Amino acid sequence: MNKLNLYQHSGHCYPDLVEKQDGKVIAQLRANLWRADYENINKRFLKVLKEPLQDGIKILFLARIHFHSVHGLSLQILDIDPSFTLGDLEKEKQETIKKLQEEGVFKLNKTRKLALVPQRIAVISVETSKGYEDFLSVLTGNTWKYSFFYLLFPSILQGDKAVTEITKQLDRIKKVQHHFDAVAIIRGGGGDIGLSSFNHYVLSKAIAEFPLPVLTGIGHTANETVTEMVSFYNAITPTKLAEFLIQKFHNFSVPVKEAERQVGDMSLRLLQDTKAAFENTVRLFRTGTRSLVSDHKHRMRQYNLRLQQQSVFRFKNELQVLEAFNGLLLRGGGQELREEQRRVEQLETDLKRVSVYHLNTSKQKFISLERDMETLHPKNVLKRGYSITTLNGKAVASIAGVTAGDELETRIFDGVIISIVKSKQEISDE
Repeated sequence: MNKLNLYQHSGHCYPDLVEKQDGKVIAQLRANLWRADYENINKRFLKVLKEPLQDGIKILFLARIHFHSVHGLSLQILDIDPSFTLGDLEKEKQETIKKLQEEGVFKLNKTRKLALVPQRIAVISVETSKGYEDFLSVLTGNTWKYSFFYLLFPSILQGDKAVTEITKQLDRIKKVQHHFDAVAIIRGGGGDIGLSSFNHYVLSKAIAEFPLPVLTGIGHTANETVTEMVSFYNAITPTKLAEFLIQKFHNFSVPVKEAERQVGDMSLRLLQDTKAAFENTVRLFRTGTRSLVSDHKHRMRQYNLRLQQQSVFRFKNELQVLEAFNGLLLRGGGQELREEQRRVEQLETDLKRVSVYHLNTSKQKFISLERDMETLHPKNVLKRGYSITTLNGKAVASIAGVTAGDELETRIFDGVIISIVKSKQEISDE
């Protein structure tokens, strides 16, 4: 039945009947289907096939033949068997399956690799389809605010032209396939007749061999079409297909969030351990510095004491010399007195020079010790470009304990540097 030709005002139909062989029409005849008969037949089609009587289906019918001398031969259709039409559709389906299996492409699309997060979707559907509307509603209104890019390639999805239109849009998508992660074919619910185009060999093969994963959501039906069988993934409804894509996002995001939490926890523990190790290092520096300062103070006190003792001893010796000179002056003549006076003056000069020298020397030593104490302060040591490198909280003194991949913490004057060891190289003493 090429065309039903239903006239709504009268309820009568004038079907165009054709017979084809190798795709060519070899016979054609027009028939009559009166309103009462049409209504009865249509009810049975709706019950058996879940679809009304429509164009483009193969039928087995009962008719009364009429011949008029002027108008010629005509047929009055009295009844149509919906079971025959259903069986013809099933036969086409099984032939398509067998042919695809023999060609080795039946499961080819299922081997395509779907992106971990399929975000860019090429959609083949009717723009005004309720199924397409439901698909977008679920996809764009997801609770987790997952973002999708979708582009509609409009096509009719049932009738004689459906196969041609859908394959045409698949060819268009193939030319820009690098822009998409998958193709979704979306259609609302329907019966077996409305889905007959999805059992067609040409369309099924195009989907099976398509380079991108093809996802189908072509409506509520218990009888799975060949297109659904060969597609990468089949959802029973457009809504379920949208939920499948959202679940792919969810399967990715949940482990990522868990990893984010674990990284945060580990980072916090690492910072705490690092802080404790640094505080221990600072305490060691402080203890060592205090000990060094105490030792230098003790040595300074010893130097001062020795200086005082030597000065007193020297003064006593010089005083004895002066007294001896005084005796000589009293006993000797003027010449000896002058000589002794010169010697006393020289000794006095030497005594002052030696005393000043010892005092200056002691002062320089004290200043040097103070400078050493200031220089050895941990803060100033780090300021001069030195650093403290630790591994697992312990100071690194040799490369022997370090291996590639270790995480090192280097403390410098104004912060901490975390680094990963790529390699190590020993330095020869030569």
